[in-house]
Amino acid sequence: ELVESGGGLVQAGASLRLSCAASGRRFSTYAMGWFRQAQGEEQVLVAAISWSGSTEYADSVKGRFTISRDNTKNTVYLQMNNLKPEDTAVYYCNRVPPTSWGQGTQVTVSS
Repeated sequence: ELVESGGGLVQAGASLRLSCAASGRRFSTYAMGWFRQAQGEEQVLVAAISWSGSTEYADSVKGRFTISRDNTKNTVYLQMNNLKPEDTAVYYCNRVPPTSWGQGTQVTVSS
């Protein structure tokens, strides 16, 4: 089970930190990612972190978003800085490649 939290309504330039609590004993062995889906658009992977901590980012968020994980807490984080209106979407975390989805958390950035 994946439970995302931390979304909200913010103004452009603000920051948010998303959290994703995962269940299961093998969390530390999985690559994890944050995905987002804007209204009317396809879901895209914006950040990923390997089991060893290597990270990758979509060009659209590179330099602004930081993904991290705490394997002792079975939790993945997404620090989002300098948010832009185009970051507005529902954000989901999942394994990479993804399995079953959680409810996601809404991020809305006003201009």
